[in-house]
Amino acid sequence: MYDPIMRVLTVLEILQARDHVSGSELAARLEVSPRTVQRYISRLQDLSVPVESVRGVGGHYRLKPGFRLPPLMFTDEEAFAVVLGLRGLRHLGLSAFAPATEGAAAKLARVLPEPLRNSVEAIEEVIALEPGPWVVSTPAESLIRVATAIRERRRLTFAYQSHAASAEEQRQIEPYGVVHLDGRWYLVGRCLLRQALRTFRLDRVSGPEVGDDHFEPVAEFDVKAYLNRGMPFVQSRFKINVWVDLAVEAARSQFSLHRVAIREDNGGTTLECGRDQLEPFAAMLLGLRCRIVVHQPPELKEAFAMLAKRAFDAAGLVN
Repeated sequence: MYDPIMRVLTVLEILQARDHVSGSELAARLEVSPRTVQRYISRLQDLSVPVESVRGVGGHYRLKPGFRLPPLMFTDEEAFAVVLGLRGLRHLGLSAFAPATEGAAAKLARVLPEPLRNSVEAIEEVIALEPGPWVVSTPAESLIRVATAIRERRRLTFAYQSHAASAEEQRQIEPYGVVHLDGRWYLVGRCLLRQALRTFRLDRVSGPEVGDDHFEPVAEFDVKAYLNRGMPFVQSRFKINVWVDLAVEAARSQFSLHRVAIREDNGGTTLECGRDQLEPFAAMLLGLRCRIVVHQPPELKEAFAMLAKRAFDAAGLVN
């Protein structure tokens, strides 16, 4: 759960960035209830922060003059990069950082000179970023603890729910690195239970705890390279093997960013990968506009049949 103290500080930053702000707007931006906002305001007032409240129609909160920091020296490009980066957190499955994002954006707006502040406000008004359907949300606290364990070279203990297991399994690992790829966060490390390198999806990790025991990582271990080699087959519901009537180089250009193993086969290309959802992958294959042969799984053929039915229905044809 996000630290309430950090939310209180975020309220302070938002108040410093605005002449006044309503309780309902604070609640929406922090994703909490209006009553919780009132508690945050009371906490600030207990800390002698001069927050004033105006009740009734058009009611709002505001700060007395003061609490201003000298402006930061940002170029337009630097300010654009920072704001766009903050807005892009949801594309990394880190929507839980929303309060921190609002706080950082408020700090930035508060300390920027007016021309740059206007540029930042224009960015937020005209640019909308929404995560794609493939992005899987990941707890912010899990990512923070994993990163801490990796940096301090400490063992990490957590419960893990894999596709194969019917219940969570307790794991202890020596974490080597964490990578964001294809809408998901992946943790790579040496599993003490399996006595081997393993890859874990961070959204399936529960209750990660950083232990006291230290470890020495493998020298010059490249987490990204290891993950890219194994990604097509990492913990997915369906194992896919299809042949497409497409030259291997052409197939590579289509699937280079989609964790698919590609090899030349019988004048065409064999594709192997793992997927949780089959219909999006089937639709992607249809976009190749070439002959397709499904070797496995049989459910992929069913996905093609479902897409075909929808196409007939959309065209107003009788199947």
